Amino acid sequence: MTLRVDLTRGTREDCVAELAAAGITATAGIVPSAVVLDEPVGIEALPGFAAGRVSVQDAGAQVAPWLLGAQPGERVLDACAAPGGKTGHLLEHTAGLAELVALDSAPLRLQRVASNLARLQRHATLVCADFAAEPTWWDGRFFDRILLDAPCSATGVIRRHPDIRLLRRASDIAGFAEQQLALLRRARALLKPGGRLVYATCSVLPAENREVVDRLLAEDWGSLRLLKARELDAPPLVPRGDGDVQLLPQCRDAGPGAATDGFYYACLTSGGGADHAR
Repeated sequence: MTLRVDLTRGTREDCVAELAAAGITATAGIVPSAVVLDEPVGIEALPGFAAGRVSVQDAGAQVAPWLLGAQPGERVLDACAAPGGKTGHLLEHTAGLAELVALDSAPLRLQRVASNLARLQRHATLVCADFAAEPTWWDGRFFDRILLDAPCSATGVIRRHPDIRLLRRASDIAGFAEQQLALLRRARALLKPGGRLVYATCSVLPAENREVVDRLLAEDWGSLRLLKARELDAPPLVPRGDGDVQLLPQCRDAGPGAATDGFYYACLTSGGGADHAR
């Protein structure tokens, strides 16, 4: 069980000490906001949870704000936002955003985003829409940063949801990949020249990850490119590839605080000049 600490309201060290005072032992995780508990507990036992100072979120999922690299004054889109863990973290990570739009196609899931943001005492513009469809919800202003946490096979979270191994079939993957590429195309069309698009999945399968990204890059999208490892402002313990990050599921034996799910991130940028009306 891993927690995310709101670093604007306290340090990770303070959180670990507060947990210890409550009889809960914990270790620092792979990103500066992550705390890994030695044993899981009910959320009602977590100091600061009700007040929004800590949330339950896997350390792998906490990498997103660093890779997105949003700056004060920018407009950010969190596509496929529910249940809102990354939405909340983006708001905690970067103060002074001009706007954060959290979009999801399911009204009930979007209500959960609203509930989570209320607990965190944070605000976002919530939009209920199908991101793959024509963007009738869009006001015509491009986004400086877009996080696309796409639907996937969820093979990276099998350690916590072993039923996935029984429910998924090999034939499912091609369908996910087509959906992911369609969502990437939509996100690309809404990205400001010079902006950054972070594509994320909780999959460990290349067919849903780098291969989908390579298919997008192979299309005629002008200056869209994958960022180099040296351009990624990822926390030191996060392995960086050539513009992407592949985290594999890690158990406690990998080291104190190393436990993560499997996550994939690709960081793309548009240098300008692309046809945004496409």
